[in-house]
Amino acid sequence: MKIRNPFGNNYADLVVPDHVKTVAMNPPKRISDAKQVIAQALAHPIASRSFIEIAKEKLALRPSDAQAVILVSDNTRPVPYKGEEGILLPLVEALLDCGYATDHILVLIATGTHRDMTKSEIADMIDPKVFELGITIINHNCHDAKNLVSLGKTRRGTEIELNRFYVEADLKIATGLVESHFMAGASGGRKAVCPGIISEKGTYVFHSAVLMADPNARDLNLEGNPVHLESLEVAQTVGVDFLVNVTVDHEFHVTGVFAGDLVKAHEAAVEHLKKSVQVESSAADVVITHGGFVGINHYQCAKCGVASLGILKKNGYLIMIADTKDMANPVGSLNYRTTLALLKLVGGQAFLRLITSDDWTFIPEQWQVQQWAKVFDRIPQDHLLFYSPKMDAWWWPGLPGSDARQFLSLEDQKNPSSDCFTKVVSGALQAISEKEHRSIDELSITWIQDGPYVVPVSKRL
Repeated sequence: MKIRNPFGNNYADLVVPDHVKTVAMNPPKRISDAKQVIAQALAHPIASRSFIEIAKEKLALRPSDAQAVILVSDNTRPVPYKGEEGILLPLVEALLDCGYATDHILVLIATGTHRDMTKSEIADMIDPKVFELGITIINHNCHDAKNLVSLGKTRRGTEIELNRFYVEADLKIATGLVESHFMAGASGGRKAVCPGIISEKGTYVFHSAVLMADPNARDLNLEGNPVHLESLEVAQTVGVDFLVNVTVDHEFHVTGVFAGDLVKAHEAAVEHLKKSVQVESSAADVVITHGGFVGINHYQCAKCGVASLGILKKNGYLIMIADTKDMANPVGSLNYRTTLALLKLVGGQAFLRLITSDDWTFIPEQWQVQQWAKVFDRIPQDHLLFYSPKMDAWWWPGLPGSDARQFLSLEDQKNPSSDCFTKVVSGALQAISEKEHRSIDELSITWIQDGPYVVPVSKRL
């Protein structure tokens, strides 16, 4: 059986056994005229006055000096910021039409604790017309103390240190994509602010082991989710004057535009999202999944690992393929690699005991490793078989799981062929069959077509 390759034209479609079951999103309907729908959303938003009304009101307070800041996601999210479905240019053009000076409009990339985007990456992501208009675009830097402003602490103790440009802006606009999120329930909304433009120190409570371990901190759940609530408190402290969020299909075409009030517009987007991404399926001995667009490095691939848990049997096997195209580092930051190596050495349960100990010093990005620990609470480390063409043997001593490059010839390991993913999956299934003393046909196998973007659930695990 052929399966559409999720990583673009450089690779061939996957070939898997005929009895493999596919689980996928309920196909959301693409908006036929996104440009018009975006315009309508700005003019008739959810629980809010129109974007033009709010922008003009802010400008009237300081006619010559009013500053507008638009928060945009980095390239780990497939947000449509260019083209006919782009949500950024309509905002910029509306501001210019209102009378905002070009040099008083800033596009701020809400990188959170991620690395800066490069100039070429920004050029690939942002509509060229925005550059032609002379709009300034910069990265947020969570380490840049001089450009961070303290607004106190949340009730849980999160340090509210946020980007100065946004804090001091007269008009604060947040944009983003709403998709399922394994900690905060869903992305988008308040996440543009927290963690988008916070300091590294601001992650210590928001991404703490205690909040991450809360059973309500899970995909598609906002109710009682402490990660969501903490993020929302930070965003509401500084304020968001207008929100523009979208949902997209598996080809990244817009399926919904939700603009207006920070809370109400985001909640509407999440409810819309649930209809397509939460699907029932049967439990499987082997789950095959992929990192999707977001899986630019190993750090981001934790999302599809956790998403698989809804159908992955206890002590089952997880085959994960990814295209970790972040050439700066296909694994992740030093903090991530360090804590991940610790997880590999001591195991999931011991790792969780360590990071919840009073003697533990919080390490930024430990939260993502804590998510991997959830995977290894379900399966042994060697039952994860991971492959990316861009990760060679050099990286593997510090990574949990098994390097699925072992199923390729030496030549394919050095220069991956277009069918490398099929070869890896075939080799992994054969190895599992031999280890379990069961034929491949006897194994229940499920392919998660949408990787980290779908939330499959089984009533029997």
